[in-house]
Amino acid sequence: MEQFVADVKNLSEKLLHRQIDSNLDEVIETLFKTISTLDAAEKLQDSQLEESAIQLWNWAVTKRVGSTITEEQKAKVRHVACRLLYLCGPENPSENIVRKQILMASKTGRTWLDCKRPKVADDFLNLAVNSLETLYSRLTSHGDCAEDINTPKGDIEKDLLRVLSYQAESAVSQEQHQEAVSCIQRCKEMLLRLPKETGYLSLICYNFGVDTYSQGKHEESTFWLSQSYDIGKMNVKYSPGSEMQAKVLRLLAKVYLDWDCQKYLEKALHAVSLANKENMQLSGLYLKIQILIKSCSPDEAIKSGLSELLDCEVPLEVCLSTVKLLVEENREALAFDFLKRVCQHFESSPELGSALLMHIELLLQRDKELLAKQKIEDAITGHYTGKQLAPQTLSSLHLLLWDRASKNFEAKNYSEALEWYNYSLSFYRAGELDQNLAKLQRNRSTCFLHLHQLEKAKEAVEKAARIDPNNIFTQFNIYKFAVLENNAEKAAAALREICALAQNPVTSEDRLLVTENAAANLLSLAAQIALEHEQQETAIKALESLCEHSQDVTQILTALRCLVRLVLTTMENISEENRNANLDILLSYLKTALEKFSQIHGHGAQQHSEDANWFRRIAWNLALQCEHSPVRMRDFFLLSFQTELLTQTLEHIQLCKEIWTTIKASGTSSKDKTDTLLLLYEFEARAKLNDPKLESVLESVLELDHIETKLLEMIAVLAMEPPAHFPVLCKKALRIALSLHRKQPQVDLTRCSNCLHSLIQLTLPSGVSEVQPCVLEEVWGYYEEALSVIATAPEDFPELEILWLLTRAWNTGILLYSLAQYPEAERWCGLGMSFLKHLGSLQDSYHSQMAGLYSEVLDRLDKAKKNLIIEE
Repeated sequence: MEQFVADVKNLSEKLLHRQIDSNLDEVIETLFKTISTLDAAEKLQDSQLEESAIQLWNWAVTKRVGSTITEEQKAKVRHVACRLLYLCGPENPSENIVRKQILMASKTGRTWLDCKRPKVADDFLNLAVNSLETLYSRLTSHGDCAEDINTPKGDIEKDLLRVLSYQAESAVSQEQHQEAVSCIQRCKEMLLRLPKETGYLSLICYNFGVDTYSQGKHEESTFWLSQSYDIGKMNVKYSPGSEMQAKVLRLLAKVYLDWDCQKYLEKALHAVSLANKENMQLSGLYLKIQILIKSCSPDEAIKSGLSELLDCEVPLEVCLSTVKLLVEENREALAFDFLKRVCQHFESSPELGSALLMHIELLLQRDKELLAKQKIEDAITGHYTGKQLAPQTLSSLHLLLWDRASKNFEAKNYSEALEWYNYSLSFYRAGELDQNLAKLQRNRSTCFLHLHQLEKAKEAVEKAARIDPNNIFTQFNIYKFAVLENNAEKAAAALREICALAQNPVTSEDRLLVTENAAANLLSLAAQIALEHEQQETAIKALESLCEHSQDVTQILTALRCLVRLVLTTMENISEENRNANLDILLSYLKTALEKFSQIHGHGAQQHSEDANWFRRIAWNLALQCEHSPVRMRDFFLLSFQTELLTQTLEHIQLCKEIWTTIKASGTSSKDKTDTLLLLYEFEARAKLNDPKLESVLESVLELDHIETKLLEMIAVLAMEPPAHFPVLCKKALRIALSLHRKQPQVDLTRCSNCLHSLIQLTLPSGVSEVQPCVLEEVWGYYEEALSVIATAPEDFPELEILWLLTRAWNTGILLYSLAQYPEAERWCGLGMSFLKHLGSLQDSYHSQMAGLYSEVLDRLDKAKKNLIIEE
């Protein structure tokens, strides 16, 4: 015991006086562990220890430290102080000491509750209750006059009620429902003497109701909410107020609704009706209708509720939400009837258009096109007679009309599609220069074209060109009509415009899938149209433009094959001069093809091989036709043989291996690097040939006696150097290289950084289609490795690399957020933020910006993740 006292006094002194060499967290933790070993029943008379307890308590209250302490640290210091006070207390402590014990025990229990440690809190709350009962017993046993003890008794009862409510809170958090009920029951019995605590106890029960509801414990939730309302009625003067009472009842009704609407219909309706009497709110009216609808109540009962809703002058938005709810619950007749009444009720409102839009949308969803068209025609009439739709509503209506038109177009119902586009056109005034109007005219032109109404189609395109001439789709439509009219000059001009516009990103267009290669796709389509109309020269120009602007190597090779065939078909009966010109053109096509083969990645190797053989045969045959032109013959033969060179390289490497094996048998230095070089050359050649034996070469490298990290890094580069594309082998080599780097006595952080950068760059999803859980987990592992490396020497890790890691992690979080993967989004944004503290000179410039963005993202994530909204 003496050692215990000495340790406690020493640690208390350190904490109270904050010695320079003492660590705050460590001292608190040691003090806490020391006091935890003590038997709670032990007693020790030591005035200095008692004084230390009071000083520790005051220190925790005032936080007399250089920096603030956490809530858990405060709980631990209070824990120690309270235990010490009880330890030093005599068998029959004075009233003053008992009051100190009550204060410390109750506040320590409260603090542990705030730290989500209810079991620890229970010990102190029990101590507080015992001390309160002791003090109460003393006050009732001495004193000659009731007046002498009434005031202190009231204070003690008030403290006891608070502590009992804390015990109830602890029991609820530990799912000990009956224990919590017993505590609250004792509190209710005390309310007759403590009426001012009515509001407090009512709110406590409401909070229990909210907590149990969020945990799906409907029965317990209804009990606590009912208790909250009943307690609030016990004393009107000190109740939480009618607004709060109504809030309690609305939540009670919602719990019944979610629990079993059919079984508890009457209770839910009773609760919400009482709520509306206590304090009428829109949410209460809407909730009542929800209950009626979801409980399959008769139409008349629902109509009555809907009438009540309109009579209370609720906003249009609430009425439209009610319509949606009716539709979702298959109350279609009621929905349309109520929507009609809503339109009449809000006839003079500028927001009426949103109701009209919903009406049209619902009619179309149920294939009531004739009625929908009548509504649309009414809207068009109103638009020009003083009942204009709001801009947002009009935009939504346009989207609805275009969607309908698009579906009819896809079904090849072109006249119907045109009718829907014409409805959209009717909302535009003469002379408007809106890019959407240009798009609309292009869509109308396409419909006219399919309906063989060429003049109307041309007229629509001309209108689109006047509004938006610098649009690639407008020029494409001009090109189509030039081909239809066999106007090669006009078609060529349109192609030039398309190529010029292809330099800029292409915006979306109705019915066309717009990708990064959208302009090239249009050029491909342009060539197809020209070929269908037997206009080879125009087709050749379109295909040559495609080869110039496409980023897709496979698409370019296809275009080149087509160009070669087209030129070959024109060479049968032409003059020698023209024949030579065509041979030169074919030579340029074949050279372009060879160049593109060097850019092809490993995917689709079989197709790659077939294409290469096709172009090789063409080159060989053309060489044979160049008897009178030795230079051309040489060029064609060279092209044919160039693809064979890599295969020959492999044969030479194999020969070198055999020679080296013979030399090694005679004995050579172990430091000779010939094996390494030969494996490196073999890996490069097989990678460029897309050889299936490539992985076995890497395995041979890993079997070497001494593997150099530089060799693995070179292999990683070769695995991804065009035309090679082997990301799996690349990452394998990088992972092993990184592992070897980290095992070195002196870690090269720059090379570690490069390895991690490449691994993350190769694995991180670059778009929606690549976002897979397994991919994200793999990248997460690399990020953890990066943090581990940085932690070993934070000042030596390249700062720009830390910034890159931060940015990519953050952007991944934002990508996941856009895909509604909220937990993962929060996780990745948080990962990005964790790199912020490792930035050096850049930290200040990024801190405020990133902290603000992170806060905003967290707010949006919190809103997006809430599935259950407890009102107010």
